[in-house]
Amino acid sequence: MTDKITPPAPPAPPAPPAPLSTSGKPMFFGPESTSWKELKPEIPADISPEDEQKILARAKEVKEELKNFLLSSLQMQHVVVLAGSGTSLGPITKGPSMWTLWDFCVNTNPGTGETPRITAPLATTVISEIGYDINLEKENIEALLSRCEAYLQVKASADVSTLITNSKRVILEKCSEFIDKTDVNQLTAHRTFLHRLSRRRVRDSRLKLFTTNYDLCFETAAGRQGLVVLDGFSFTQPRHFDPRFFLYDIVRRPTTGDEIGTPLEGVFHIYKLHGSVNWSRKSENEIEVEPQPTPDSACLIYPAKGKYQQSYVQPHLELVSQYFSALREPNTCLIVTGFGFNDDHLSEPILAAVRTNPHLRLIIVNPSSDDLTSRPKEKNKYWETIFNLAKQGEDVWLINATFGDFAEMIPDLKSLTPAQRLTRDIKQMAGTQ
Repeated sequence: MTDKITPPAPPAPPAPPAPLSTSGKPMFFGPESTSWKELKPEIPADISPEDEQKILARAKEVKEELKNFLLSSLQMQHVVVLAGSGTSLGPITKGPSMWTLWDFCVNTNPGTGETPRITAPLATTVISEIGYDINLEKENIEALLSRCEAYLQVKASADVSTLITNSKRVILEKCSEFIDKTDVNQLTAHRTFLHRLSRRRVRDSRLKLFTTNYDLCFETAAGRQGLVVLDGFSFTQPRHFDPRFFLYDIVRRPTTGDEIGTPLEGVFHIYKLHGSVNWSRKSENEIEVEPQPTPDSACLIYPAKGKYQQSYVQPHLELVSQYFSALREPNTCLIVTGFGFNDDHLSEPILAAVRTNPHLRLIIVNPSSDDLTSRPKEKNKYWETIFNLAKQGEDVWLINATFGDFAEMIPDLKSLTPAQRLTRDIKQMAGTQ
């Protein structure tokens, strides 16, 4: 009798190679597209001259398609922008990321490169006390501070209050100190972006720029461009917040005595959804612009989730209301840039608008758009849904580009040829019939 010998198990098949990242590669995906269209395709070294010419000709067609699409988009009656933290990041702008803010607020050794982080004793105590789950919520400073604010609504805690005050001080410093007033190149992307969007016809509605950023990048860039910002604050000193100022506008009155004025060029609205580093809460209902508010008075609003949503007070309530209203307007182009769809209270209304507003065009700009929509482990429900809507033919466009690259892609509306102006006017007349 012999023992039965079990044959060795067959070797496991090799794992498929990980797909190459396309982060930062300029390309776009439009309604009912089957693949991304590359603006700067790579040309193999061993390709024939004839095939190279075909690739270059195709790239030229794609660039012209994108230009015409953006041109028609900017001519829509309403242009709305949602700008996230990605617009302030990068080696040129040098703004802090949300993780950087977490690092400096929570850890004892922030900014130390690859060194493992050590959580500060106070942060450890608070995280345990309020029941913040890092595995679920991730290292999100806004989510942590939201939980802290909500916790204080039901129970007093000196440790939690101290962490909030210390974190606000860090946020005020980090979101203010990186802007260098002597560096003319730092805000080039912001200046180009605002310059080209502000050249819309004055009879169209004003550009509405919603941003989750605390910093003053857009305001500083606008000042350097000579643009006028309407931000919901009074024109008198001290400047205080009043929603009525969003209804005001600036016109140029003629010197001929005619009472009818014309809208001033270069005016746009800005809505800072999560507050600003120069907002100070003087009382429960009084918010003023102040260059350097104290941590206790700083009006920084943290987007909470679910039952911890405690931030629906002024000015946040008014700003979010304006955001909802803008998405419901007919003939609207919504440009989302530098936003990762991680804030439910801002992401859900976008999906609702795409489904219910038949006259909404959605343009999403992100250097990792392709990765976020094609990597199962990285994409969230919003990216997946948006990508499916685009493939189904909804007016949804995704552009794989950085904020700076996209600013350069925006066509200059005042550099149109006479033929382009005629085509534009004919299309607009046909659309009003």
